[in-house]
Order: sequence, then structure tokens, then C-alpha cells
Amino acid sequence: MNQQIINEEWAKVPNGLNVSFASSNKHFARELPPKVEAAMTWEAKAWKGEKIHTQILVWANKNLNNISLEAGELKDKQGNSIKKGNITLGFVEYVMTDEFKNGCGHRKAADFDSSYVADIIDTKSKSALLKKNTTQPAWLSIKVPANTAPGNYKGTIKIKGDQEYSLAINIQVLDKTLPAPNKWEYDLDLWQHPAAIARVHNVPLWSTEHYALMKGYYEMLANAGQKTITASIVHEPWGHQTYDDYPSLIKWTKKKDGSWKYDYSLFDKYIAFVMDCGITERINCYSMVPWKIAFTYYDESTQKEAVFTDAIGTPTYNAFWKTMLVDFAQHLKQKGWFSKTYIAMDERPIEAMKSVIKLLKETDKNWKIALAGEYHPEIEQDIDVYCIASREVFPAATLAKRKQNGQLSTWYTCCTEPYPNGFTFSSPAEGVWIGWYTASKNMDGYLRWAYNSWTKNPLEDSRFITWPAGDTYMVYPGPLSSIRFEKLIEGSQDFEKIRYLKTLYTKNKQTKQLNELNKALEMFDIKSLATVTADEMLKQVKPLLNQ
Repeated sequence: MNQQIINEEWAKVPNGLNVSFASSNKHFARELPPKVEAAMTWEAKAWKGEKIHTQILVWANKNLNNISLEAGELKDKQGNSIKKGNITLGFVEYVMTDEFKNGCGHRKAADFDSSYVADIIDTKSKSALLKKNTTQPAWLSIKVPANTAPGNYKGTIKIKGDQEYSLAINIQVLDKTLPAPNKWEYDLDLWQHPAAIARVHNVPLWSTEHYALMKGYYEMLANAGQKTITASIVHEPWGHQTYDDYPSLIKWTKKKDGSWKYDYSLFDKYIAFVMDCGITERINCYSMVPWKIAFTYYDESTQKEAVFTDAIGTPTYNAFWKTMLVDFAQHLKQKGWFSKTYIAMDERPIEAMKSVIKLLKETDKNWKIALAGEYHPEIEQDIDVYCIASREVFPAATLAKRKQNGQLSTWYTCCTEPYPNGFTFSSPAEGVWIGWYTASKNMDGYLRWAYNSWTKNPLEDSRFITWPAGDTYMVYPGPLSSIRFEKLIEGSQDFEKIRYLKTLYTKNKQTKQLNELNKALEMFDIKSLATVTADEMLKQVKPLLNQ
């Protein structure tokens, strides 16, 4: 859009500060006045235990210093309240993004249409400078405590600029309770990258400062319902595809006599730390089948690092890993972690996976296996957590059998799908859509790499050299949340609500409501996003969760 048209748009804007509530499912451009009908009241429904959110927009045709936001507590007529501590406000900052175009593959910034997109939720800054002819979004989030009495809660948001403005909040708390995130059945798996945290905060890897900084990130992830710890048991399980290195948590040493020693001290410390942060269900160990077959170890004979490169399935590969697996299993059993540890594989060829499964089962029949990749019926029964690509489906009978056996069936998106996805330019509504799609396909959850594999300057530029912008991370250094991350959590909550309501309607023989919900779920098909936006679909079905 040329500058003359932009100037004409701003000329139509009323003088001074303009404020309004706006949909949380949309991105608003910084350089344009928003096309919204002014809404001075936000009305919403919420379950007890639910986190709800909306956007507030401020825009002006002149420079305004120190725009600030303040929330008061919410009260009902009986004197019950939702305290201020449950209400979070943050300005939404802009980051550089690009476009999908060809999806995966090396890219030069010059070949892609780049722009700024509102994504970073900055809860640390108390005020913002509003430049002339710009739009500044803010994010309002309310966590309804699980012990809140049902009823109508009212309050205000005060916005100070050239003068003080007041926006009204009216929340109807329903008599239904969402469990705490650690009790959700929705299986969210966002891969963690500890080394990236050390780099952006400029502290030594695995130092006391590093652990102290990681705490906030891992607690934020645990509060999103994360179930799995990403644990690298070899150097670079993904073959240096990230900006930061991916070091092994286990030190491998080949001794002078040819025997092997494995140092688990870092692994133990790190796993215990992440569990203390609230992520406790699974330890996914990457990987016996890395993207490049190159396993680094220390050789005592030569007094230097060496690399084992023999192909998967060869007798030398099997011997190399069998020794380690026997020792590792024994160590995990001593720690009481064996039953929650999974040998994890990611998008590897079928013959390689068959060979590794055979080796694992020969070593200890109780080894558990996790796989993210294509659907292969011939190995399905051996995969305890099977995460398939979005273009694939589990046969209904297979899903039912897996549920019966206590095996998890999830799905993932990556750089190949234009939608639904979590790129910085993706529609925020797609994060919520993902939860509904998971429920519609009777799957257990969703996986995405990565939680925090940051680019060089993640707070400024989400573009990366190989994939669409934002593909490598969902949150920002701080830790700061993002619109994408918050919408993904909303999708998790909706999944839990759907599950709860289906059980309730079946038990109470509420056939009409059950049929209505099932019919709504049938709409969720990835191909349909080519013609109907995620936002439009959600508008139709969301009211069914809050009747």
C-alpha cells in the first residue's frame, strides 16, 4: 500500500487517542488505522480455571508519550471478586516476518515479502510511546481462579494518554471447571532448546545463572500443559539445523581398553530441574537416528573427540548402541525414570526405524519409543507415542486400539504446511483451530518444534535461513509470551472443554447437545482452511462450549 493511501486513511481518524477492544484472532498492522467498530466493553464467558484473553487497540494521528494501561479487580453483585493478580496486561510488540511461499528450504530475505507483525506480548514495560499515525495493540489476559463463584463479574481498564479513557469488562463465570494444566489430557509437546537460553542471555552454558534463567521459560511451558522433556543424548540430534548448538546431556567416553563410560551427571541434573519446573510426564531422548549419522564421543587413546559414523543396522552400529542402551536403562531404573523415558525418533526412513526398534526390544523389551513422522502401519504397534504429519490420518480402528493399549496418538505441523501453523504471519486463530482439529480426529495432542530455537535476534527478526518466519520458536527471550503461544493454549483449553462436555452429555443422555457438538467437530478438516478462515470456523462453534 503506497504512502499516499496510508496518509489518506489516517486523515479520517478522529484527533487524539482512539481506543477499542478488538478480536484476539487478528493481527493489526502498525502503519494503518485499524478497521474495527469501536468497542468500549468486552463481554466474555469463562469456565472456572480458564484463561481468557482479548486485544485492546490504541491509535492516534499524533505523537503521544507514555500510554499506560491499568486493570482493576473484577467484582460481582454479591461481593465476590477476581483479584488484580489474575489480570495481565502487556503491549504487543512487532517483529519482522516474511511469507510462506515455498515453505521448507533455504531462503534469502531479499526473495520474500517481509513486513512487521504484532506478536511479542511485553508484560515488562509499563508504558509505550505511541508515534504519530501508528496502531499499538495490547493484550489483556484474565485467569479465572478455579474457586471463583459463578456469576457476572465487572471491572474496568484505564488507559492513560492525552487524557484518561475507561474500557468496561463484563465476564460471566459459568459453573463448570477446567482442570489445572498439569491435569489436562491434551498432550502438548513443544521442543525445548536449553543452549539458546544461555546464548541470548549471555551466560555460560549449564552455569548457575543459566539454570536460574531457564526456570521462567520451563514454568511458562508447564503452565501451558507441556508433558514432555526434550533430552538430547547425542550431540546435534538434528544435524545443526538450528542457530544455536544442541549439546548432548550425556558424555560418551571410549576408554583405552575399548570399553565405554557414560557420564549422566548433566542429564540427571537437567532432567530433575525440568521436572521441578512442572514438566514431569515423559523424557524424550533424541536420537539413535539423527538426521546425520555422526555420534561424537571422547577417545581416551587419542585424547580427543572422535565421531562414529557407521550406518544404522550394521553390526558395528548395533554394538555401539547396545552397550549404551544397557547401561542407560540400568541408570534410568536406578533413578526411577525408566518407565517415563522414551527413545525418540524424528522423520527417519522406515528401514532405519525398523532396525532401531528391533535393537531396542532385544536390549530391553520394556524400552518405550516415540516417533514423529509419516504413518507406517507395519511399526505402529511398537510406537508408544506416535505423532503423525498433518497430511496423514490414523485409521479409526487403529486409534481405538491405541487408546485401549494406553498408547498416545498425536500430530504435528512443520515448514511444509501453509495452514494451520504457528509461523509469525499465521492467523492467530489457527493456534485455537489446532485444538479443535485434534478433538475432531480423536487424537490426543499436538507437537511442534520448537519452543525456543531462536534466530540471531529473535526480538527483532523471526526470519530464519531455512524456513518460514517464526517456525523455530513460539516464545521470546524474557521470557515473554506471544499471541501465537497464547492462542495455542486456548486451543488446548477448548480440547479439554470438548472432552468434558462429551462425557457430560453422554452421561446425562443430552443427545441434542452431543449431536450438535459432534456436528461442529466434523467441520474441522485441513482442506477447508483453503476457503474458510480459522477465525470464521471458530466463530460458528465456540458458543457451544459456553452454553
